[in-house]
Amino acid sequence: MNCSKELKKNGIFQLISKCASDLNYDTYVVGGFVRDMLLKKNSKDIDIVCVGSGIKLAHNVANKLSLLNNLKNSKSLPAQGLRQAGQISSPKFNREVKVAVFKNFGTARISFNGLELEFVGARKESYQRNSRKPIVENGTLEDDQNRRDFTINALALSLDAKNYGNLHDPFDGLKDLEDKIIRTPLDPDITFSDDPLRMMRAIRFAAQLSFDIEPETFQAISKNKQRTEIVSQERVADELNKIILTTKPSYGFKLLFHCGLLEQLFPELIKLRGVETINNRSHKDNFYHTLQVLDNVAEKSDDLWLRWAALLHDIAKPLTKRFDEKVGWTFHGHDDRGAKMVPHIFRKLKLPLNEKMRFVQKLVRLHLRPIALVKDNISDSAIRRLLFETGDALEALMVLCRADITSKNDLKVKQFLNNFDKVEQKLCEVEKKDKLRNFQPPVRGEHIIEAFDLEPCKLIGDIKIAVREAILDGKINNDFHEAYDYMLKVGRGMGLERKKQTK
Repeated sequence: MNCSKELKKNGIFQLISKCASDLNYDTYVVGGFVRDMLLKKNSKDIDIVCVGSGIKLAHNVANKLSLLNNLKNSKSLPAQGLRQAGQISSPKFNREVKVAVFKNFGTARISFNGLELEFVGARKESYQRNSRKPIVENGTLEDDQNRRDFTINALALSLDAKNYGNLHDPFDGLKDLEDKIIRTPLDPDITFSDDPLRMMRAIRFAAQLSFDIEPETFQAISKNKQRTEIVSQERVADELNKIILTTKPSYGFKLLFHCGLLEQLFPELIKLRGVETINNRSHKDNFYHTLQVLDNVAEKSDDLWLRWAALLHDIAKPLTKRFDEKVGWTFHGHDDRGAKMVPHIFRKLKLPLNEKMRFVQKLVRLHLRPIALVKDNISDSAIRRLLFETGDALEALMVLCRADITSKNDLKVKQFLNNFDKVEQKLCEVEKKDKLRNFQPPVRGEHIIEAFDLEPCKLIGDIKIAVREAILDGKINNDFHEAYDYMLKVGRGMGLERKKQTK
């Protein structure tokens, strides 16, 4: 198979081919770019393997690109091709294309007009039992393809002038692409034992591409699951995030569950699984409910952290599950308990402990609140408090709440969604009237200090809280003058005297 026409659509490959020819290097485009090109998907990450020094080739390519950037009205074929492909938008640029060199890995990277080009010399690898970092030696194209994780990532296209665009496919990766199969090039036991992260990558690629994992490969994942102990938590979290960001993330999590990796990596989620029955009364399987909520959110939003909130919204249900003879199964307090679990889970998975974690924590804590506001006689005070607590996360919270409706009863689902429409209408009405989104009381600490001539003390916080609660309860409007007068009233009630005004 020859893909020269596809390669010629992007002039960068003609330029790399010329640079490789000048060095007398056999050079190939490999891996994900080839896979995505054959799947007719766009890719900005291009891996180049040469039989020689990848760092030297990268410098030659960068020099050529820098030269072309500074040429005016160049008629050279590579420059024309690059401009036609949109890789050089104008010949008037005057900038040097820089190379990032990673000597420890023998690689170099060039960022150029939205493309990420990575260069490496062909190599072979061997592994030690207690590390996923390989011992690397120079090798051939065959050696380099042997070390690839999956057949669909071992595809290589030649950039040599004599066989430009020829596909090198020693493991029938093209057939696996057509059959939608994830399979290792060599013995999967060895592949996964050498680098256990590849097990998560197998599931991530299956989820991203909607492929199946070949049975022997999947069995090897189950067999070697404990080898993930040597993988850094950061790498695990990165793969989990990529699975969560897929179009239908439940598929990836079901694969993780069935091969045993999920229990190894995220046991809190496994505890949601199962149905318990007492007196012929059962609760739903909260594991599969959670995955359905995650899929529902994924249909509405690409926000990674909103998707994490969906994954964790019921995480405390196993800890709060109780059976009551009158009402059946209850999970009272799982929202607050779950919110308290979020920092621990983020810390363990090496996820960011910043505003992203706090956003997830907020949604987990509040995910039951909107449905409680459906009653016709609900007070504006309750609406104000939800607006105050959610702030900018209100839209995300409503997406999560709607996604949380997973009943198989269509009439029940419709009723719940209609109820959420009513809640959103009430929220809009109160927000328009009181402007409480990201609300901060109009009276600040310095106003209280000045009014009562106080030193910093607990009374200041108490007064601020009293003013805030009065606004949220509707006793006073969200207005500085009303809030100031109320502050003076609260202060007097605490035995404070207003500072005498000086003329």
